[in-house]
Amino acid sequence: MKLTAKTDIEAPASFVYASLIDHAAWEREVIRRGAEVERPADMPLTGVGAGWRLKVPFRGKVRKLLVRIDALTPDARLVFGIEGQAVEGSSVLELLPMSPRSTRLRLALEVRPKTLAARLFLNTLRLAKGKVQARLEKRVEQLGARIEDQHDRSRGRDGKV
Repeated sequence: MKLTAKTDIEAPASFVYASLIDHAAWEREVIRRGAEVERPADMPLTGVGAGWRLKVPFRGKVRKLLVRIDALTPDARLVFGIEGQAVEGSSVLELLPMSPRSTRLRLALEVRPKTLAARLFLNTLRLAKGKVQARLEKRVEQLGARIEDQHDRSRGRDGKV
């Protein structure tokens, strides 16, 4: 199953990229949402190969995922690999500078089933793809707004025009 979303952010591409690779902030965000995060000892802390083991409560069960950074292009692209017992996939975040102070963030998410149960689940998601797509777009817009807010605060403004 493939999903995409995009949003425009009023911040330079370098600032958006720095926000996206702030591992500590992402770990706090995941923990706030009820998941457990573990940094495997056999993986680097930053850069390509860095990864996290996640235990995410979903539909009444705890799902275990391994998320790792597969590729980095500074100020332009991040590629994450996702592996679980039932699914695998990838997430690509691309940054397109629109102007010196504006960046378009595009997210492409692909999830593939590894088991029959996962295949059935993804087929039911395909039936509700409109809702799933809308939720993803909303999350990406919220991410963009959060990065804009961080950028405004870093420049000493309150974000009001």
